[in-house]
Amino acid sequence: MAFFFNFVAICTIVYFLVRLILWLVLDSDIELFVLSKLGKPISSLKGKVVWITGASSGIGRDLAIALAKNGVRLCLSARNISELLKVKQDCIAQSNGSLGPNDVYVLQMDMLDINHHNDYFNMVIDQFKTLDILVNNAGRSQRADWNNISVKVDRELFELDVFSVVHLSRIALNFFIRNSMKGHLAVTSSTAGLIGAPNSASYTGAKHALHKYNQSVRPEDKRMTSERCGYLYAIALANKTHLSWVGTFPINLILYIGCYYPNVKKLLLKIVGMRRLRQVRDSR
Repeated sequence: MAFFFNFVAICTIVYFLVRLILWLVLDSDIELFVLSKLGKPISSLKGKVVWITGASSGIGRDLAIALAKNGVRLCLSARNISELLKVKQDCIAQSNGSLGPNDVYVLQMDMLDINHHNDYFNMVIDQFKTLDILVNNAGRSQRADWNNISVKVDRELFELDVFSVVHLSRIALNFFIRNSMKGHLAVTSSTAGLIGAPNSASYTGAKHALHKYNQSVRPEDKRMTSERCGYLYAIALANKTHLSWVGTFPINLILYIGCYYPNVKKLLLKIVGMRRLRQVRDSR
C-alpha cells in the first residue's frame, strides 16, 4: 500500500512539474499546443466560409493567410479597402491555386456602423450563400492612467470592442439557428480581459466584458509575431476550442497564475513590480 501511495505522489509531482515546464516554454496554452500536434489540422476547414473582421493587418491578416493556405474561403472586412485588397492578393497567391478571386471577398466595413450590420451580413451571404465561422477580430487598445480617462474614451472602447462585436455575433448566431447550422463564433480578446493590465482600464474593462458575454453563449497574444498568432488561431478554429491563450514567456505563465492562483499573483506582483509588468505588456 505504501508503494502505491508513493507511486501516486511521484506521478503527481511529475505531472505538475511537466505542466510548469510547458507553461514556461510554450507560446500557447497546453491544450492548443497538443491540438497543434494531434488535433484536427487547419485543412479540415477547407471549403468553409470564414468572415474575419479587422482583416487588413496584424492578427486578422495573418489568420486569413493561414486559412487561405488550406483552401478556406474568406470574407475580409475592415475600413481600409486598399489594405484589404492587398491581403486578398496575398491570400490568393498563397492558396496554392485552391482559391480564386471569387473565393476571397473584400468588404469595406466600419464595425461601429451597427445600423448597417445586417446589410453587411447579407452581402456576405449573397456572395457565398452561407457562413460557417465569424471571427470578431476588429478592435483597438488604449493607454492612460485610470484617473485621467474620460467617460468618452470608456464609451468609445466599449462601443467598438464590446457592443459592435456582440451585435454582429447575434446576427450570425440567429442565421445559424434559422438554418439549423452548427456555426462557429470566435473572438480575438486579450489577457487583459482575464487578469487586468495597468494603465489600460478602459481596454481591460471592455475585454473583460467581452469574455463574459461570450462565456454566456457557450489569440491573445503578448507581442509574438502575428504570423505565429494567426497560425495558432487557425488551429483553434479547426478544433473549436472554448478559450485559447497565445503569447511568449512570461505572459502565459503570469496569466495562468493570475487566473487560478490569485494569492500567488499578489505575491508575484509585489516581487516583479508594476513597472516590470508594464514593460511586459508594452514589449515588442
